Amino acid sequence: MATQYDLVVVGSGFAGSMATLNALEQMKKDNTKGRVALIEVGKQGERCGASRWTMAYLRLDKNNNFDEDWVKEMDQVSKGLADLDYCRKLGQLVPEVAQYLIDHGVQLNHHDEKDVLLEFKTGQHFVFPEGGGHAIINALFAHFKKYDNIDIMWETEAQSLLTTDQGQMRGVKVRKNDGLLQDVLGKNIVLACGGFEGNREMLAKYVGGKTVDLPLIAPGLVYNRGAGLKMGLSVGAATAGSFDGTHSELVDIRATKPDAVIWGHNYGIVVNKHCKRFYDEGKRHLFATFEMIALETWRDQDQKAYFVTDSTIMNRFRPGWVYDTTDQEPVKADSIPELAEKLGLDPKELEKTVSEFNAACNDKPFELLALDGKRTHGLSPDKTNWANPIDQGPFYGYPMTAHLTFTYGGLKTNTKAQVLSTNNVPIPGLYSAGELTGLYYHEYPPATSVLRSLTFGRVAGLEVAKNLAGRTNRNDQARL
Repeated sequence: MATQYDLVVVGSGFAGSMATLNALEQMKKDNTKGRVALIEVGKQGERCGASRWTMAYLRLDKNNNFDEDWVKEMDQVSKGLADLDYCRKLGQLVPEVAQYLIDHGVQLNHHDEKDVLLEFKTGQHFVFPEGGGHAIINALFAHFKKYDNIDIMWETEAQSLLTTDQGQMRGVKVRKNDGLLQDVLGKNIVLACGGFEGNREMLAKYVGGKTVDLPLIAPGLVYNRGAGLKMGLSVGAATAGSFDGTHSELVDIRATKPDAVIWGHNYGIVVNKHCKRFYDEGKRHLFATFEMIALETWRDQDQKAYFVTDSTIMNRFRPGWVYDTTDQEPVKADSIPELAEKLGLDPKELEKTVSEFNAACNDKPFELLALDGKRTHGLSPDKTNWANPIDQGPFYGYPMTAHLTFTYGGLKTNTKAQVLSTNNVPIPGLYSAGELTGLYYHEYPPATSVLRSLTFGRVAGLEVAKNLAGRTNRNDQARL
């Protein structure tokens, strides 16, 4: 006879692991008997999904409080489409989630940023876990070992949701690594298996043309094939987020490691294969524009971009995260024509572009910690901030291309992590968290995706445990 689980979690990243562990812990506190199944399509020991690869930058201040202006930013960039109740709830819950990570063995590193102007209202501060997202997952998994009421099913792909005739969840149909189908039964399901960036068919359908030319930023993303989205839609779930939207980042073409992002496009110029600038590198803060220039590179620049700067910038920023996420040294040369040759560009054209840029820079002071108005005039496009002449040799460059990080469109949920139906009521027994859930429109206000995955994964697990405890109490009272 098949095991009857009280909770079935699909996906073992930030959201799925938090849902699983919080449910287990709360059931123990409530003295509730319950069993949990954690389903993961990847192999045991493999860095599957996105969570195990990300640096996991967190938009927190020195006291682990969330950026209080993020809700306003979400409203602005989404043009009023984002669920602000969800955003406010996230802000309220983030401090306790940060403490939860610390209590479970995650070391949070606090970083005071002295060179990059942050749009966060965190006092020029952000946080990241020692060891990145992989360390968070490892810490959470270590705590699973305390419980004998959890079954982890590796190499198991969720195929469809099982429901009663009335629409109540009753389990998940999965395909095991022997190719055979099996029913994993449970009245509460948490879908936490990522977006659809690993599914080329869905990318073409929702995002559009040229997605076949958009590589994934980390190997584990191949498992994010949209299974959760398809399962949710099949039972009448509503959707949220821009389905034609993706978050992409510019990475070093030469890198031998994943996630080799070149962050500091603001502090020089970015040119295409014809040595022409194509984007205002100083339009807004670094984190506010690194996504948009990557999308432009993919959509309209044949996936080829080159960052060019000089020793003024490199001496200021290196070593450090802005240019050292890659495992390769920057291309270095004593002259712009020599740099062009090393980058595979036309020396005369690059020298012309740099000379025109230098001549167009105004005389305002160069101030890294302000939108300084040091700009160009007469170029197309102009650079509107941090337009410092590139004239101090040696000169440096990085060859770059855009890589896909995650998709925006997903299932619609409420502040209890319940999946909502198309008529905006919760689907009984169905929860979702992480990048499978839709939130972002038009742009991604950065350093928030990890936080929301952790937070609403925790919410989902606690909600299920609370409901189980209530059911147990009702049953006990009925027997009296």
